[in-house]
Amino acid sequence: MNELKAAVADVPDFPKPGIIFKDITPILKEPALFRKAIDALAQDAANSKADCIAGVEARGFIFGAAIAYQLGIGFIPLRKKGKLPRKVKAVTYDLEYGTDTIEVHEEDIEEGGRIYLVDDLLATGGTIGASVQLLKKMGAVVTGIGFLIELSFLNGREKILLEDSQLPICSLITY
Repeated sequence: MNELKAAVADVPDFPKPGIIFKDITPILKEPALFRKAIDALAQDAANSKADCIAGVEARGFIFGAAIAYQLGIGFIPLRKKGKLPRKVKAVTYDLEYGTDTIEVHEEDIEEGGRIYLVDDLLATGGTIGASVQLLKKMGAVVTGIGFLIELSFLNGREKILLEDSQLPICSLITY
């Protein structure tokens, strides 16, 4: 995974001063690196015995859809509020300055369905924690979570594990 980590571009002061943004587009642009990331996350998802992949808006769609395709299983998009056209279930969660909402189409989640959750980056854990809550509230079994990058100094993993201390989490790159 050192090759993946070396490809991540640091962008200082984006989106605001003091933040160092981890830009994953060099990985997406390079077919061998993108394949390496997808293969590793797909292996983790396969080991979790998931029957569906759920990806969190927006970059979770990139990884989640590719993993679902590789494994030959379905993909479910988890979207921000107001972006899905049919009846939804939602969870609202706290941000540093306000709240946000994550939604999924009601009929996309089956009671007892085994779902592997994917996003590009684990930071504070707010969005992914809400995603886990949403899927469980709808009766799904979250079999694991996969990330390309984890910013361990923000303690997002601990927030997720407060929801479910047994939930397997795979991060390919850790800072």
